[in-house]
Amino acid sequence: MQIISSNVYIGPNLYANFPVIRHVIDLGILEHWPSAKLGDEFIDKLVEALSGLKEHGCSYREPGGFIRRMKEGKGTWMGHIWEHVAIELQDIAGSQVSFGKTRSTGLPGQYNMVFEYKQKDVGLQASYLGRDLLLSLLPKHLQQELNVNLETFDFEEQKVGFIKFAQSKEFGPSTGSLVEAATKRDIPYIRLNEHSLVQFGHGKYQKRIQATITSETKHIAVEISCDKAQTNTILNGLGLPVPKQRTIRYESDTISVAKHLGYPLVVKPLDGNHGRGITINIQDEETLKKAYAVAKEHGRWVIVEQYVEGFDHRMLVVNGKLVAVAKRVPGHIVGDGKHSITELVDIVNEDPRRGVGHEKVLTRLELDHQALMLLEKAGLNVESVLAEGETFYLRKTANLSTGGTAIDMTDVVHPDNREMAERAVTAIGLDVGGVDFLSPDITQSYQEVGGAICEVNAAPGFRMHVSPSEGQSRDVAGAVMDMLFPNTECARIPIAAITGTNGKTTTTRMVAHMWKIAGKSVGFTTTDGVYVNGKQTVAGDMTGPRSAQMILRDPAVEVAVFETARGGLLRSGLGYDYCNVGACINISEDHMGLKGVNTLEELADVKRIVTDAAHDVAVFNADDPHCLRLSAYTNAQHIMYVTMNPEHGLVKEHIRTGGKAVVIEKGVNGDMITIFDNHIHMPVLWTHLIPATMEGRAIHNVQNAMFAVAIAYSMNMGLDDIKNGLRTFTTSFYQAPGRMNWFDEHPFKVLLDYAHNPVAVEAIGKLVEKIEVKGFKTCVIAAPGDRRDQDVLNLAKAAATYFDRFICKQDNGLRGREYGEIPCLLKQGLLEAGVASQNIEIIEEEAQAVDTALNHAKADDLVVIFADDIKKTWKQIIHFNKLESALGEIPQQVNKHAITLSQSHGLAKEIVEMMQAGIIADERGVRIAVHADEDAD
Repeated sequence: MQIISSNVYIGPNLYANFPVIRHVIDLGILEHWPSAKLGDEFIDKLVEALSGLKEHGCSYREPGGFIRRMKEGKGTWMGHIWEHVAIELQDIAGSQVSFGKTRSTGLPGQYNMVFEYKQKDVGLQASYLGRDLLLSLLPKHLQQELNVNLETFDFEEQKVGFIKFAQSKEFGPSTGSLVEAATKRDIPYIRLNEHSLVQFGHGKYQKRIQATITSETKHIAVEISCDKAQTNTILNGLGLPVPKQRTIRYESDTISVAKHLGYPLVVKPLDGNHGRGITINIQDEETLKKAYAVAKEHGRWVIVEQYVEGFDHRMLVVNGKLVAVAKRVPGHIVGDGKHSITELVDIVNEDPRRGVGHEKVLTRLELDHQALMLLEKAGLNVESVLAEGETFYLRKTANLSTGGTAIDMTDVVHPDNREMAERAVTAIGLDVGGVDFLSPDITQSYQEVGGAICEVNAAPGFRMHVSPSEGQSRDVAGAVMDMLFPNTECARIPIAAITGTNGKTTTTRMVAHMWKIAGKSVGFTTTDGVYVNGKQTVAGDMTGPRSAQMILRDPAVEVAVFETARGGLLRSGLGYDYCNVGACINISEDHMGLKGVNTLEELADVKRIVTDAAHDVAVFNADDPHCLRLSAYTNAQHIMYVTMNPEHGLVKEHIRTGGKAVVIEKGVNGDMITIFDNHIHMPVLWTHLIPATMEGRAIHNVQNAMFAVAIAYSMNMGLDDIKNGLRTFTTSFYQAPGRMNWFDEHPFKVLLDYAHNPVAVEAIGKLVEKIEVKGFKTCVIAAPGDRRDQDVLNLAKAAATYFDRFICKQDNGLRGREYGEIPCLLKQGLLEAGVASQNIEIIEEEAQAVDTALNHAKADDLVVIFADDIKKTWKQIIHFNKLESALGEIPQQVNKHAITLSQSHGLAKEIVEMMQAGIIADERGVRIAVHADEDAD
């Protein structure tokens, strides 16, 4: 019963299109103990502990199916049982989940145990508690074999602790109802902390809530509502019914205020909430002083006001309209002449609607300090027996969190009372406000039967309206969502997700560039960082769910374009619920043997997550059979194929039936990228006019441009913007770092690229083949250390026919390899491909390998560098040979090792930049001191 590894998936993943947790588990000896062998005693004890398991349908899809599965034949294995227990524990804590799947990993006793979660910590804790429960129910001899000691394990105690833990992590009733209402309206949400701060909508459309305070709630309105005296003054000034009150600071003021207002009175803290520190119906001076002391514990200022007779009502107003009314009754018991007060509390708590905290519709009654004080004041104790029909209130206030009940009165509230509540909340300035109104009869006008507004609350709770004890549930959260998003289409920014083996980064940058040229603020993620509006905000490989959420959280972003790599998908899922456009460019061997992906079919299944998550259009490479297979699974509204073969049979039929496609059309003047959509033929641009294709010679970038066209068009971009984007996108280092970056300011040419698998290397090789090179072609080659030996050999063989000489290096990160191992494998691959040994050199360190290639290059040569540290290597290329010429211009002072730069500030900064980049190596023996009157950086 060991957890070997765990993954918490955010959004669609390999196992489901919603968040799940995966544990890789090892059952050990329990692999030989399926449920039927453990016997009925084990099963009965489990069901006794978690009676809800009787409702699990499992594979039979009907209540009782799981119990049947455990008893029939050999039964089922412990991993499957553990999965159901983790689900049921979350359910009893109020986190409703149902999905689970447990399958063998292929290794004896090891399983992928997958189950749904709402909040990750709750899901994980449910699995840990579930394991302890199952181990505690095993026969003693198995516990001894497993070396577990759970004799002191008290499941009921642990369950209550788990429920309280879950409530501290899960959304509260109000926030949860808002999230549910948003989900029903297809409004995405992102939880921003472990409490109740939630973002609804993406990018520029986002709105936020904290509990029931929204991003549209005015701060001054909250401040006024929290000041009960100020609220009373404002409402009184409008002629609304409020009790007379006074604000005091010292106990000595209570007597004079009591004389002025008259008994009975209410005492409460000026800025309290949730009924804390309130004492009602005070009839004498002694009680008044005690009440003052209680209120003083919650603030420096205390309010004393007239006591108003009547039932407590909460009237909820959203966007100026009354949407719900609930009569609130304090937690109470009703005597039967037989049972003690303790027994009556237990009987009330047997109501299945009552639970711990916010676990259920009602909260359990507690005989705590406040209840005992009330009993003592009434001359009773916990053993007292109340007369039949006698009601005793265990609380002075009617909060649901202390066991109170709520009765829906929305449909019977008098119009005058409705108008009064709406005026009160509008006067305070709240977009969501709760009016606490005391009235003997809410169905009668306050002008006739009396009544008064006690408070107007910011962040009012929704629980009493969403789940009243009696009466109809009200969709109050829906009213808030309708206020925040009157047009639900304006909740999501357009999202494109791009996956594949090669070309993801370039295509992502192309699409982002198109949108920027179109005038939009674009957020995009790539292997080199997160970018917002053209500026890098985070550096590094940012192709996973965390970086996607960075973009979706940014209020400046109008369009999102995500490069989506297999690593993030396997580790944590997609990171959001769905994209508008999902594209799979190609699938070829890379990262094989890592994280359970051993075949192209398995790799395709990982990439499929992206296209399965496409809502509007899924874009597929029709020339790649593995991509083509994925098109059978997508639920997108439309499929768009991309092909470089104008005679592709499937694509031609797809076009004939009105489908979407991007196709290369051959013509006298060259190749034209063309869009087909619903029988409309739309030529876009000649490939030789796209700078990134090097006049059409870089075939891989022709394909990338075609995918960029397909994605941008599927996101409803106009043709003119698509053309302008293609015409102005280049493969310069600053626009596409590490993607076909050329430098021709030396006597020889240099090409820098990040190619790190055989297909990518061959694509660059084919481009080199089309370029006229008079001199030698040198290749600085490497392979990531976490690739299989055969993959490294294949990479070398892919490069073998395109270059004259090779320098084999290793990446800066060895990724589990021994030092020098990768360069030796590369040399072996080159030799096997027929490259002469004298044309192969091994230089392990990247900077030294690059320096060697540049120093050996002659006029008209071509140096191709497949680099790992792209930024450093590019600086090394552009600064090559500048140091020596720079040092020759600088007068030497003090000694030959010290150089003072007094005037050539630009030259000084350039040399310092080379030092910082590591291009000036320590062994050169040059120490540079910069002295400048200005620009001292």
